[in-house]
Amino acid sequence: MQTRLIGADRLAGVDLARGLAVLGMLTAHLLSIEAFVPGDPTTWIDVVNGRSSILFAVLAGVSLALVSGGATPVGGERLALVRGRIAVRAAVVWMIGIALILTGVPVYVILPAYAVLFLLALPLLRLRAPALWVIAGVLALVMPLVQPAIDDVVAKGGSDVELVLGWHYPFTLWFAFVAAGLAAARSDLRRTRTAAAILAGGAAAAVAGYGAVAVWPAPESDWLAAVWTADAHSGGLPEVVGSGGVALAVVGAAVLLCRTPVQWVALPLRAVGSMPLTAYVGQLVAWAVGAGLVLGDTGDLGGFRALDPLLPFVLTTVIACTAWALLVGRGPIEALVSWVSRLVVRGADAPVPPEPRTRLER
Repeated sequence: MQTRLIGADRLAGVDLARGLAVLGMLTAHLLSIEAFVPGDPTTWIDVVNGRSSILFAVLAGVSLALVSGGATPVGGERLALVRGRIAVRAAVVWMIGIALILTGVPVYVILPAYAVLFLLALPLLRLRAPALWVIAGVLALVMPLVQPAIDDVVAKGGSDVELVLGWHYPFTLWFAFVAAGLAAARSDLRRTRTAAAILAGGAAAAVAGYGAVAVWPAPESDWLAAVWTADAHSGGLPEVVGSGGVALAVVGAAVLLCRTPVQWVALPLRAVGSMPLTAYVGQLVAWAVGAGLVLGDTGDLGGFRALDPLLPFVLTTVIACTAWALLVGRGPIEALVSWVSRLVVRGADAPVPPEPRTRLER
């Protein structure tokens, strides 16, 4: 059974981190959460706000790196094949995202932004870890300073443009998180030393980001107030550094934990993380159907939250993903996207989509 569930070629911790990201985003959607207060444990659930989606973006970079060679990037014809299939995947993910938006479920669907980030990452797939860490660091420090001006320009295009681009997760800023994920995987997450360093470095960045805004409160200037904030989804410099650090720390910790017997305890969460697209889409489709039938309005966020749907959604997601992973393997939407990418971009003996080795049994 061990060889079926945990193959030597798997990074179980990446699946675990993905599972946490998917369920964290679901929690942020379905709960009305008070702002985090260190001395009030009832507010600690606020850690899922913003940070779950940033973790999801960092893991997109990790997956892209793993599918394009891991610590050693592929080159030549194989790189061209990988890039082509990632581009097809991006197109399919974007279309799925638009379909989810059309359901009217009142969440900011991350998939359109995810698709754009895939495309932006294509030129970086040939780079090694040092260059990627530099790119991620520069983007994290510079983009928050200019993002308010970019937001103003995009806003002139109207809400439809923002929805199509997934602008609640602006790719100009969020590419820093994808680059960080690429850098982490290129640094070789299979090495214990690397995972520990990423955990420590991420924790240090989190302390620096959130600590800085605690020590130096937001100034009066509108621009500085927009830049110097750690609020979820604000795009402020402290949030980018702090939440990016949290995401990297979670990835490092998950990889280390899954080198212990915790990997067995965490198997249901790993199952969710082995098919994140299926889990994410399934949750929103179930939301749309349930709200439509019970409330007659898919967009009634308060009414749907009043039904206390979180626990049933989480349990259903975990149970369904675990059963599917053990009995079938790759998630159904992941399998569909893989099939489409192979159909459109033909080739042999190369990685396919940026969701490598998603079966729990190998």
